[in-house]
Amino acid sequence: MAIDNERTDLPVIDSSTQPFWEAAREGVLLIRRCNACNEAFFYPRPFCPSCWSPDVGWEAASGMGQVYTYSIVYSNDLPPFSGRLPYIAAVVDLDEGPRMMTNVVGCGVTDVHVGMRVTVAFEEETDEVTLPRFRPFGIPTELP
Repeated sequence: MAIDNERTDLPVIDSSTQPFWEAAREGVLLIRRCNACNEAFFYPRPFCPSCWSPDVGWEAASGMGQVYTYSIVYSNDLPPFSGRLPYIAAVVDLDEGPRMMTNVVGCGVTDVHVGMRVTVAFEEETDEVTLPRFRPFGIPTELP
């Protein structure tokens, strides 16, 4: 998979994360779940961070969660972030349990709050990379 070397904000896709990125392109948020201890986790990795078992599988998450914490970024000189200012960097508690670093989109910086219900929205960055972001619950899940 070719990655745009000028886009330092894009993920590096490898064999352990490729299913996640392929699903995101299809509008599905995947998480991993341990078959030994049943712990759901994110970020994708080939072992359980709770019990260290390598017996893990993929499952589709509901895409629902709530804002655990956030920061409004007003200054970031690195491209492409400087063109997105201000933006909301957040940690979302997924309904399945894992926490996920992301951005909250589709609302003003004064509207976001801890505990706000959010739903996944996918942004196509390149032909290969579609990023899961979150927007307030009740707003369509696809971004223009």
